[in-house]
Amino acid sequence: MTKSEILQHKIISSDEAVRVVNSWKLKGYKTAFTNGCFDILHKGHIKVLTEAAQTANKLIVGLNSDSSVKRLKGEQRPLHTATDRAMLLAALQYVDAVVIFEEDTPIELIKALRPEVLVKGGDYTLDTIVGADLVLENGGEVVVVPTEPGYATSKIINKIQNI
Repeated sequence: MTKSEILQHKIISSDEAVRVVNSWKLKGYKTAFTNGCFDILHKGHIKVLTEAAQTANKLIVGLNSDSSVKRLKGEQRPLHTATDRAMLLAALQYVDAVVIFEEDTPIELIKALRPEVLVKGGDYTLDTIVGADLVLENGGEVVVVPTEPGYATSKIINKIQNI
């Protein structure tokens, strides 16, 4: 398998993700889940993804679709297509799978996957993390990774616009 094929293999549908996560669980692997738009991948994202990967044996990333990002962030977004954003995430060695979802939140994906760990960045609190209650009810844990100061996609976009 070529390296390009390996990347493509990591980008999977939600149905395939359920099968993959179930197979991981049968092997005794602990699964972590995080999600986001990841429109301009930056150091803050890398910190969250790295720390998420350290909480479990496998990391699955839920990625907002183009239409979802547009609804959440505005008509000018996303800057990169979901396919491009998924490829960037899949290229990270510690990301085991990427699932593009159409909804505005990943709640249905979290319900289907039932991850043992749910990870989000420090701009969230336990009360504002979608699916936190579900993961905790199932005996899992929720991890909030402290924000990396100065790194936010909106700040990067503003900086570029002011050049």
